[in-house]
Amino acid sequence: MTTTFLNPRDVHLPAGPYSHTAVVQGGSELVFVSGQVGMRADGSVPSSFAEQADLTFENLKACLAAHGLGVDAVVKLGVFVVPGQDFQVLRAARERYFGAHRPTSTSVFVAQLASPAFLVEIEAIAAKRPSP
Repeated sequence: MTTTFLNPRDVHLPAGPYSHTAVVQGGSELVFVSGQVGMRADGSVPSSFAEQADLTFENLKACLAAHGLGVDAVVKLGVFVVPGQDFQVLRAARERYFGAHRPTSTSVFVAQLASPAFLVEIEAIAAKRPSP
């Protein structure tokens, strides 16, 4: 499966670890991952933003792995952060998990997530090669 990421010359360079566009090869299956938060399997939520950011990416990875995918299959991320959090901490966590992979992305500061304990939520769309 080939996904092509492109940053058009007529548009500014990406301001972070993302690409402006992605084209998914025809015949691919799309996997939609609901917003993941920094909640452990036992339901507990760490209080620090850095821990929640790491756990959010771990949960995202686990959801992708359930479909036989890694983060390299992600073509679109949606990132939601409550105000007052250090966005650079989130960016560093993202780079640890995604490395050089640069899916398209939208990041938004929101007043609150589903629970006041949650500080970040990340959703994704991934592309999977169809089964033979």
